Amino acid sequence: MVNPLSLFLRPKVTETFKFRDEELEALGEEIKKEIPKVFGHSLAIRELDSGSDNSTEIEISNLGNPHYDVERFGISFVASPRHADILLVTGAVTLNMAEAVKKTYEAMPSPKFVVAVGDDACDGGIYKDSYAVLSGVDKILPVDMKIPGNPPSPKEILKGILALVKKASK
Repeated sequence: MVNPLSLFLRPKVTETFKFRDEELEALGEEIKKEIPKVFGHSLAIRELDSGSDNSTEIEISNLGNPHYDVERFGISFVASPRHADILLVTGAVTLNMAEAVKKTYEAMPSPKFVVAVGDDACDGGIYKDSYAVLSGVDKILPVDMKIPGNPPSPKEILKGILALVKKASK
């Protein structure tokens, strides 16, 4: 039989767990310094699913969880393209979504940037030869940055956004 008192006196598992991700913190601080140079305020992102399998959306939504918490770095997700600086497109562009993708892009104020996130948005991915898929988003919009992966991790997405912000500041 286990002595209940021994459960309280033994070393805790969380004592050796590292809660801080130093690479993420450094990446976030660099993004925080670069954003005002280009946008003069925080970075507003509109995410648009143009026909994906939702794997990339899960990774994007992880950016808002307590571990990544991109709002502390000056990045926020907005509901309207009229408030967005960057359009984050996920999924291969289906024929049914092509017009909606164009209208969303046209509704954005200038300067506007487009980021293709995931293999499907970059080049059509596994759906590229399908009868219902146009291809990657670069077939209908000018793409400023491609973040490959199936799906890319939240850190890779942040690295891609940082690369875009640096490229725009030059």
